[in-house]
Amino acid sequence: MTGLIYLGALLVSAGCLVLVDRRYRLFFWRDPLSALVVTVVGAAFFLAWDAAGIATGLFLRGDATIATGLVLAPEMPIEEPVFLLFLVQCIMIAYTGAARILSGRGRSTRREEAS
Repeated sequence: MTGLIYLGALLVSAGCLVLVDRRYRLFFWRDPLSALVVTVVGAAFFLAWDAAGIATGLFLRGDATIATGLVLAPEMPIEEPVFLLFLVQCIMIAYTGAARILSGRGRSTRREEAS
C-alpha cells in the first residue's frame, strides 16, 4: 500500500489544480485545445530530457518505498510521466494566473464569472 503514496499524491495534487483551473478559467477551461497542445508538447519535451539523462547515466530510478516500482522503461518509473504532466499543468496555471493578476484582471465581477 505504501507503494502508491507518491502516485496518489501526484494525482490528488493534479486534481486540486484542475479545481483551481476550473474556478478561475486559467488554462484548460480557458482554451482547451491550446492547453492540450501545450501540455503534450511540454510533457514530451521533459520526457525526452529524462530519456537523455537516462541514456547518459545521469538519471537513476532509485528504490523509493513510496513509489509503485512499476517501470515504463529502464530507469523510467510510471510516476515520472504523471509528474511531468502535473509539472506542466502547475507551471501553466501559475503562469496564466500571474499574467491575469499583473494585467489588472485579477479581480472579476460577478457578471464576468457568470458568462
